[in-house]
Amino acid sequence: MSESTTRCGYVAIVGRPNVGKSTLLNYLLGQKISITSRKPQTTRHQVMGILTEGADQVIFVDTPGMHKDQGKALNRYMNRAASSALADVNLVLFLVDRTRWTEEDDLVLKILADVRAPVALVVNKIDMVEDKRTLLPWAETMMERNSFDALLPVSALRQHNLEQLQTYIRSKMPEAPHFFPEDQITDRSSRFLAAELIREKIVRQLGDELPYTTAVEIESFKQEGKILHIHALIYVERDGQKRIIIGDKGARMRSIGTEARKDMEVAFDTKVMLKLWVKVKSGWSDDDRALRSLGFEDR
Repeated sequence: MSESTTRCGYVAIVGRPNVGKSTLLNYLLGQKISITSRKPQTTRHQVMGILTEGADQVIFVDTPGMHKDQGKALNRYMNRAASSALADVNLVLFLVDRTRWTEEDDLVLKILADVRAPVALVVNKIDMVEDKRTLLPWAETMMERNSFDALLPVSALRQHNLEQLQTYIRSKMPEAPHFFPEDQITDRSSRFLAAELIREKIVRQLGDELPYTTAVEIESFKQEGKILHIHALIYVERDGQKRIIIGDKGARMRSIGTEARKDMEVAFDTKVMLKLWVKVKSGWSDDDRALRSLGFEDR
């Protein structure tokens, strides 16, 4: 490849819930654009991360975890968002959690059977494998069972083997002009990122107390002088959930707001004034119209 030749392509990161897809994306990009927590289903949308280094531009698509529960409209939306990311990509990274294979991994593998792009099995969290001798025979079994293009053991959190993964990804990118400006890192708006940062703090602080029935809507996003003023609504489905988010004398709400504001100031490189409100919107997670009004749109 000559010095003037550029490469550019799309890489979908897929897997069952809670295997570390968003953490991997953030470390590959070198900055946070996808929210994370220890709770499954933290990621609800496709989030695109753009990495441009020299002649290479890699466009990563982070996806919600694929899962069997299709009961609610929100769950069906997340599975559609994950599956649709596989169309017209140049490479698929199928992320699994160590050697812990589940029925939901089988579900992902079944969906990947129709994908034309090469599929690499990325074994995450290898730093947590107690007996490393078990990795090789398991890997050999997986390669015999499926025609993966490669098998790559990594630890996204500890940043083990990420350089080898990046080298492999770049080798799969076709010669093409760059699709995005060099300094762009995501296709998502600042309003979207602000809403996601607030929801991350809710999931992290209240994941054991609240089910997945919170959503965030940015009502106002205005830069006035050196301060970015953000007003956000947190939607819940019941009055009891509203009380949990507010907390004793508003303590939980203040904690969520403080943590979110700190991340926003880093993300937007400006002083942020954040105001939060909580509103009950009964049944929003199983209402297609409500989901669309909250930004859950097929892309």
